[in-house]
Parts: sequence; C-alpha cells; structure tokens
Amino acid sequence: MIITDHTVEKLEDPFGLLAGDRYEFLLNIEVSDDDELYSDNGIYIRLIFVAENENARITQSNFIEKETNRYLEFELEEDEEEMVLNYCKNNLPQE
Repeated sequence: MIITDHTVEKLEDPFGLLAGDRYEFLLNIEVSDDDELYSDNGIYIRLIFVAENENARITQSNFIEKETNRYLEFELEEDEEEMVLNYCKNNLPQE
C-alpha cells in the first residue's frame, strides 16, 4: 500500500468537549492488483486523527471505493496503521 496524496480538514468542537485536536484525513492509496483491497475503481482511506499534546492516534478508519463511495469491510493491519499514523503526524496542517 502506497499513499499517493491526501486532503485534511480540522474538525471543530464548538462546545470544547473533546480533548485534543481532531482532523479528518482522506488518503488516496495505491495497492497492487494482487492485493485483496484492489479495486479497478480505486481506493481511499477516510480516517479521524487525534493530536493531543504529544500523543497522536487514529480513532476511526475506513477503506472506501472511490467511484462508488462504498465502504469496504477491511481494517488497517498493524504495519499499515503505523505507516498511516506517521504519515498523518508528518502532514498535519500548520496553524
């Protein structure tokens, strides 16, 4: 799996109930055609990333087919999650 590009948006917490800053990342990915995730329509990952002080974590992630916006029944594997977490940390918007 290779992350080709992304969009990111900071999610607002108008009531200040949640600790840390939350971001929605949409990660465009490429997977090889022999991978079970592969789709002719393309795949992206939608995730919620939380940055709180020195801690960062992914609270939700979904694989989605680009053309149909259909959610796929896969979860990030441990090594993929680590790669995605590091990618998000390195691509947070500068405030």
